Amino acid sequence: MTTNDTADIKELLNEREGFHKWWRLMRPHTLTASFVPVFVGTMIAFNEGTIDWLLFLAMMIASLLIQAATNMFNEYYDFVRGLDNDQSVGIGGSIVRDGMHPERIRNIALIFYAISIGIGVYICIVSSWWIAIIGLFCMAIGYLYTGGPIPISYTPFGELFSGVLMGSVIIGITYYIQTSAVTMEMIWISIPVTIFIGCINFANNIRDRDGDKRGGRKTIAVLLGRPKSIKLLAVLFIAAFAITIILILIGILPVWSFLTLLSALPAIGVIKGFKGKTQAIDMMLAMKNTGKTNTIYGLLLGVSLLISGFL
Repeated sequence: MTTNDTADIKELLNEREGFHKWWRLMRPHTLTASFVPVFVGTMIAFNEGTIDWLLFLAMMIASLLIQAATNMFNEYYDFVRGLDNDQSVGIGGSIVRDGMHPERIRNIALIFYAISIGIGVYICIVSSWWIAIIGLFCMAIGYLYTGGPIPISYTPFGELFSGVLMGSVIIGITYYIQTSAVTMEMIWISIPVTIFIGCINFANNIRDRDGDKRGGRKTIAVLLGRPKSIKLLAVLFIAAFAITIILILIGILPVWSFLTLLSALPAIGVIKGFKGKTQAIDMMLAMKNTGKTNTIYGLLLGVSLLISGFL
């Protein structure tokens, strides 16, 4: 690719220099997958009358750092395996367009992991050392998602791992450190969040389907093809909203949680944004709207529990 080609793709993706390239490295549109489960798990505990704001802050910072580090490992290993070039979209572009040294990105990711471990020690001291085992397992999966001999991202299980670990598991950890318990109600509430987080990964793979196929990945989008994958994404959205409504009707979630249905609007936009598109760059808005759907749903779910806790 020529210098002009690289400049064109940077302009199309609105990739600026300075601080922006460091922020882009962390793939901020995916950080919602860390913020939402910690917020929701804490609000479930608050709704039951328990809250430690320092623990909430510690858990939030650790989760965001782990997610950012996972994204950096993804950037590093996709480059090492030759999957990224200066025309790739959906990446930070830190190596192929910004010229950052690959090992530097990997080392920053390791530093983020180290800081997370330090925060995790504090969380364990004030709660339970069982959290350390679960936390280390989550960090290992974050690394193995694109690292290791058989990266999870090369298999059809990427959405499952990301959804369950960043959804149900993180909500469970967050709830446990606040209450020293795990309940079936908490598990049920975590399921729609798990689906939405898995959908962020799924939408990413729908957008990258063609490049992933050339790179030898066997994601769900590669195996099903883009049209069927878009239909499956729509079914997952519907399932998440249907479960939410059921949880409200049977009293597990408060009536205020009907507010979460407002996130159906960006979800509809996601499906419309994918339909008929074949170029990755044309699907960027749909991909971002998937993260937006998760953010709006998670915030409104947490706020509904917060309101219920006050009342």
